Amino acid sequence: MIKKILRAILIIVFLGVIVWTIYFLYSKSVEKPVLYETATPFVTNIIKKTVATGSVVPRKEIEIKPQVSGIIDKLYVEAGMVVKKGDLLAKVKIIPDMINLNNAESRLNKAQLSYENAKIEYDRQKELYNKKVIADAEFQKHTLTYKNACEELDAAENHLQLIKEGITKQADKATNTLIKSTIEGMVLDVPVEEGNSVIETNTFNAGTTIATVANMGEMIFKGKIDESEVGRIKTGMELILSVGAIPDETFKANLEYIAPKGVEENGAIQFEIRAAVELKDSLFIRAGYSANADIVLATKDSVLAIPESLLKFENDSAYVEVEKEPQNYEKRYIETGISDGINIEVVSGLSEEDKIKSHEILP
Repeated sequence: MIKKILRAILIIVFLGVIVWTIYFLYSKSVEKPVLYETATPFVTNIIKKTVATGSVVPRKEIEIKPQVSGIIDKLYVEAGMVVKKGDLLAKVKIIPDMINLNNAESRLNKAQLSYENAKIEYDRQKELYNKKVIADAEFQKHTLTYKNACEELDAAENHLQLIKEGITKQADKATNTLIKSTIEGMVLDVPVEEGNSVIETNTFNAGTTIATVANMGEMIFKGKIDESEVGRIKTGMELILSVGAIPDETFKANLEYIAPKGVEENGAIQFEIRAAVELKDSLFIRAGYSANADIVLATKDSVLAIPESLLKFENDSAYVEVEKEPQNYEKRYIETGISDGINIEVVSGLSEEDKIKSHEILP
């Protein structure tokens, strides 16, 4: 009897193990249904924009160059100083060319000899004229010769002084050895030092830059934009600048120039743009700060929108999958508007109560 009971128990246990094994294997073979998260449309502001890279620079930046060649004798400014128009920047000591100096001295000697001879002759003829020995016409000839000799002597003296000192006695205080600022602004750079040789500005040479002066109160954004975007912008558009050195601040700017000709850079055609920057009194922008400009192409306030990643496309039409019952979706075509690359406007086809199938899977 006991053997029969034990045998029955073993048979029942064995059958139970078989049933559990079959159930376990079946449950493993059956995939769990994938459950997706849903998202609902929302009301927001959408700004469609493109981005241009560049830098913020002064609108007026002038390189001050000397009018004479020589050596920097004295510097009166350094970078960062504010100067007014006409303020002294530097003094140049002229090192005369020996050939020109020799020619000028020779000219002065000849002029001196001519003057002395003309004066002797003039005094002689004047005495005769006073005695009424010679006619007026004859005396006028000698007078003219004497005056020409005086003028040539003055010119020779001025020429020699100009070669030596860069100034003539007629010029009084005016001299081109004193380098002055031609505009009011801030000194951005002084690339020379006392003792450096400098070259004057002339037809064949741009000359040595003594200092760079700029008006820091009027700044512009100068940047480049790709040819694929240039057709969608026009002068007068508003730009929002993000300056790399001032990450927590943005600046408004007005687009005022678009280059009519593009330049190839790294295989792409780039067009230069310029925009006037609206500065803030509390912030100082240094020349050359790198910046990105968001160019606003279109703006819509308080519109119904969805994340652009939820869109699907079929035959040039956009649609989303809307939940009809829990985890049961239907295809619905919608009409879309502007996009900022993240969110897209929904013109028709959805309401704020609709639930849209997302790409996110529920845990």
